[in-house]
This record gives sequence, C-alpha cells and structure tokens, in this order.
Amino acid sequence: MPRSHPPRHPDADAPIAGPARPAQRRWDLAALRRRLAIGLALSAMAILLVLPLVLIFTEALSKGLDIALEALAEPEAWSAIRLTLTVAAIAVPINAICGTAAAWCIGRFEFPGRALLTTLIDLPFSVSPVISGLVWVLLFGANGYFGAWLDRHDVRIVFALPGLVLATMFVTFPFVARSLISLMREQGAAEEEAALTLGANGWQIFVRVTLPNIFWAMLYGVLLCNARAMGEFGAVAVVSGHIRGQTLTMPLYVEALFNDYEWIGAFSVAALLSMLALVTLALRMLLEWRIERDRSAGV
Repeated sequence: MPRSHPPRHPDADAPIAGPARPAQRRWDLAALRRRLAIGLALSAMAILLVLPLVLIFTEALSKGLDIALEALAEPEAWSAIRLTLTVAAIAVPINAICGTAAAWCIGRFEFPGRALLTTLIDLPFSVSPVISGLVWVLLFGANGYFGAWLDRHDVRIVFALPGLVLATMFVTFPFVARSLISLMREQGAAEEEAALTLGANGWQIFVRVTLPNIFWAMLYGVLLCNARAMGEFGAVAVVSGHIRGQTLTMPLYVEALFNDYEWIGAFSVAALLSMLALVTLALRMLLEWRIERDRSAGV
C-alpha cells in the first residue's frame, strides 16, 4: 500500500527572506554615485554658465529695453560692432582656407616634418593670447624689427585693423584644421585616387570628392573659429591701442565701458555677445548631430 505524504503548507516553497545580496548593494551604491555626479555637474553648470548669463541680461534690461537699445545705438558701440564683424569676416575665411590646406596635407600625405606641422597647429592653444599679441608688437610696432621701415612707407599694422586681423588669425587658426585632420585620416584617399585614375584634375577632385566629404566638419570648424574671433580679448587688447571708435572690438568696448562705470552700456554689449554665443552653441549642436548622422550612415 503506498505511503501517504502529509499536506504541504502553501508557503513552504516561498523563498526565505534574507539579507540583500552584495551585487544588489553595489548596484544601488553605483546608482547613487551616478545621480550624485550628475547633480554636481548640473549644479556647476548652473552656477558657472547659466547664472552669469541671467545676470548679464538682467543688468542690461534693468532700466528697460529702450535704454539698452539706445546704448547699442551709440556711435562708438556701432563702431565696435562693425570692427568685430570686419575682423571676423577677414580672419575666418583665411583660416578656413589655410586650415583646410593644412589638414589635407597632414591627413593625406606622409612627409618629413609632418609631426612638427601638427604641433605648430596646436601652438595657439598652448601660448597665451597676450604673448601672441606682444609678438606682433615686437615685429611691427614703432620700436619693432620692421617698425622703422613701415613708418617710412606710412604703413600701419599695430594699433590698426591689420594688427587686429593678424592677432585674431593666430589665436583662431587651429579650429578648422583640428576639425578636419582626424576626419580626413579616417576617410582615407581611396575616393580621390579613384577620381584621379578616371582623369579628374586636382581642382575637380577637391570640389567633387574631397569637399563634399568634409563639408560639415569644415563648417563646424568655421563656426568655432568665428565664435572665438568675435570673442577674442587678450591678443587684440595688446595690438589695438584702445582707441575708441577706431580699434575697440566688442569685448574691448565692454571693458572700456565697465571701467568708466557705464553699466548699462557694458552689459548691453555683453548681452549682444552672449546672444551670439548662444546662437553659435545651437548651430554647433546642430552640426554635431549632422556629422554624427553622416558617420553613422557611412557617408
């Protein structure tokens, strides 16, 4: 006769509660650390980036929009705005052409001095902008190496537009080249070599093959170059001479107004520069998205 088993309690198969597993504890601790790091990063961004922008616009509009617009309509303010745009309009295209040529040489060819050229491109990042401005003064100033010759021929470089352009070109040169070098190395020269075998000349290869492949990255570098050109202070401060209405760019004009306790004018021009920076940031994010999309698509 088969043996009968006693009935099992419904909770007999339920897992026995015990202390939390070590892996679960480690996961909870890692999640806590991640949230803490994100919170600290957002707090730092709010204090260092968002709060100054809010204060700039608050001070600029403290006496009303009309007063701020009147400050921007001053002849000296318009002169600073025009000079800033003129310097950027000259320096940025030149750096775009030279930076693209340098990136093409480095990314496509092996030659003696290639590493040195790459290092020289990064030189403006490691040298103080004030030092670069002093170099132009030592070369083209009244007591510089070429100062006497320039004075005899009535040519002005320092304390004039050419000096501002040279100083701006030096500090903004790496942006376009650095945006293109890694991309051109990654793409290789297979398409260009194929076009060459099909009979295309150098200009046709650049316009129809190279430029479409690097266009968005080049535009990204031009955008960064332009933002730095309009916001540059140190290098242009040395070569400008601080002549109101003639050699003051927008950042220098903000400093001049601030030193003269003209708060509304200073913060109004600073707000205009901040709006240009925000537009640049938005365009940069758009270009980064476009470049990443093209890379993901294998374009």
